[in-house]
Amino acid sequence: MPTVRSPHDREILRLALPALGALAAEPLYILVDTAIVGHLGTAPLAALAIAATLLTGAFTLFNFLTYGTTATVGRYFGAGDEETAGTLGAQALWLSTAIGAVLLVLAVALASPAVELMGGHGHTADLAVLYMRIAAIGLPFALIALAGQGYLRGLSDLRTPLVIVVIANLVNVGLELLFVYGFDWGIKGSAWGTAIAQAGMGIAFAWVLLRAPARTRRPRPELMRPLMRIGGEIFVRTTALYASFLVASAVLARIGTASLAAHQVAFQLWTFLALVLDAVAIAAQVLVARTLGAGDAEHAYDAAWRVIAWSVAVGAFVGGVMLALINVLPHAFTDDPAVLDRARAVWPLFALMQPLAGIAFALDGILIGAGDTRFLMWSMLAAAVGVYVPIALASLHFGWGITGVWWGLLALIGARVVLTGARFLGRRWAVVGAPAA
Repeated sequence: MPTVRSPHDREILRLALPALGALAAEPLYILVDTAIVGHLGTAPLAALAIAATLLTGAFTLFNFLTYGTTATVGRYFGAGDEETAGTLGAQALWLSTAIGAVLLVLAVALASPAVELMGGHGHTADLAVLYMRIAAIGLPFALIALAGQGYLRGLSDLRTPLVIVVIANLVNVGLELLFVYGFDWGIKGSAWGTAIAQAGMGIAFAWVLLRAPARTRRPRPELMRPLMRIGGEIFVRTTALYASFLVASAVLARIGTASLAAHQVAFQLWTFLALVLDAVAIAAQVLVARTLGAGDAEHAYDAAWRVIAWSVAVGAFVGGVMLALINVLPHAFTDDPAVLDRARAVWPLFALMQPLAGIAFALDGILIGAGDTRFLMWSMLAAAVGVYVPIALASLHFGWGITGVWWGLLALIGARVVLTGARFLGRRWAVVGAPAA
């Protein structure tokens, strides 16, 4: 951790720690579902794997409802205009409700072909479709929760979202145990438990959004436009990032099963560790949006540097732990000698990537907080298409294997750091006042 104390440290920790708890909510939903459904048999567990992958992917791609709302609301809150901040919060509610309703219809209508596309068949496919169509009822409420978290983060309130999501997770556990084992509903009970818990969570956040001071709480397309603009750019950026990992899986599937399995182990750990780095990045979003809204670009710049320092320190610590566990941790996931061999080959890259990833996450958070999402979008596309994809395809062509693919991922993160780092140092993002540029 940073050894020299800074006046920003207390605020960064105050924001990052509850953010980490809230970020863990969605993985915990899936973890609880997996633990409960896993005792029902192989077919239900396989069905859950397919349905949860589809639903989680949809949920993740729309996380811009949180980040875009944080950036815009934080600007106005920093400027002392809580009424406009509340007005934007209400617009985020209607926007998330509309998107969630569309996703619900699509999930129900396309559940069967989507499950088939994922390789589901027979009884497993039937169970996956059943789970997906029931659990999709919670999607609109889950997206409302994203908007609600974004609004509260913009107000620098990260404790209220944490309380709501913790209660929702506890309700989810209770309902699933009741429905699955008490009522003997099987995987259907798991889906209903998740849907009801998410509905309660969404209603709680909707209540928060609708009680905020606002000029109007009615849907106003012109007021949604800033949220949609920032949200669309973050959506493209997130899609490009996930597409890069999809390309990695596609390439490794053609290289060999052992390499693909080793990649899955490393990727799942990457996803878990990203929660920690993302929590620090959220602190950057909040601090930068608020201080720029207050007209203090110098304070925003200083706070941003401190967040970067924290993110590098956390990444270095995590990377060091992963490196020390190179001969231990992979065994928790597999006993296959071929998979372990490929995991050990890529493990040093995976571990050493963490400090660099810390810089990348922090810079993303800074630029999102500043509303500089158009640059963030184009830089992500440039890094993915111009740097990563060529290396991944070359790994397949020249036989570089899993190490080539992960060198490509390291180059992807390095390119993002170079591009967003240059933007940060140029300080063109530090535009003060509200609204966000």
